[in-house]
Amino acid sequence: MSTSTNNPQVAAITENDPRWASVVARDPQAKFYYSVKTTGVYCRPSCAARLARPENVQFHGTCEDAEKAGFRPCKRCKPDQASPVERHAEKIASACRLIESSETPPSLELLAQHVGLSTYHFHRVFKAAMGLTPKEYAAAHRDNLVRKSLNKSDTVTGAIYDAGYNSNSRFYETSNRVLGMTPSNYRAGGAQTDIRFAVGECSLGSILVAQSDRGICAILLGDDPDSLARDLQDQFPKANLIGGDAGFERLVAKVVGFVEAPALGLDLPFDVRGTAFQQRVWQSLRKIPAGSTASYTEVAKLIGSPNSVRAVAQACGANALAVAIPCHRVVRNDGALSGYRWGVERKRALLEKEAHA
Repeated sequence: MSTSTNNPQVAAITENDPRWASVVARDPQAKFYYSVKTTGVYCRPSCAARLARPENVQFHGTCEDAEKAGFRPCKRCKPDQASPVERHAEKIASACRLIESSETPPSLELLAQHVGLSTYHFHRVFKAAMGLTPKEYAAAHRDNLVRKSLNKSDTVTGAIYDAGYNSNSRFYETSNRVLGMTPSNYRAGGAQTDIRFAVGECSLGSILVAQSDRGICAILLGDDPDSLARDLQDQFPKANLIGGDAGFERLVAKVVGFVEAPALGLDLPFDVRGTAFQQRVWQSLRKIPAGSTASYTEVAKLIGSPNSVRAVAQACGANALAVAIPCHRVVRNDGALSGYRWGVERKRALLEKEAHA
């Protein structure tokens, strides 16, 4: 195997590749491999070995590609074998089912015992697979039950107890985080809740940005500003929709800047509302590096629900935060583009921007 290149130009090419950031972060969900010229081995991005010099690194889409190039699998991260997340996918799915079927959140010890793992190992693989700790997942599931119960129950109190809260006070301590508004306002379709919005233009057409008191709650794309406003009104039928002032339009400009130049990033607070399953999918999507894609099947495996490919696609379609939650990075198994809420051509344009960022 060749020795160190020590070429600043080669190093710069690697460092500008979006996949290098995943290697530096040791991202367990990145779907590629990298090889190191000086050692002759190839690794997962999550490998705990000392970080290689970028000028000695090459990227590979599959283990076969790396081995054809003359590299052997790393004995530490074992890239030619199933990852810990993949090996434990069924155990994690079983733990999720137990959480969802229990009247009160099961303890970490009980969950670990249920799937036959130590508490430490279970906690680690659960978080790697789901993007949430078991406690956070249980809370997200209960929050989803609250939303459903508020839409069905005759009283707020009944809904709170139906969702598994032992007292009103415990729920009201977290109600704003859970619902983004008071329970009564939520049942009334967001009545008395202020949502500011404005519509701008970008290379993808019209873009609507809306913000609640908690953060950005919608980024919508389309051809007709009026249709975007109606879409927002459908999502928050009884909220007070308020046109943004000059200060708010600067925020819209920041979002537009992110659309045009994804490398800028988007450091803004978000008000992300969805079911527990949708939250799992959306958190997984935000871990896909700019310039990379993942299939619906891969996302389903990453969240520990390998048989939920259709549900993953539906969660992508339900995303109301275009670009910020990058559902455009999810493609079919053959790499073809399909199923984008704001049109396949916009999906293609976004991926092209990120590939050349």
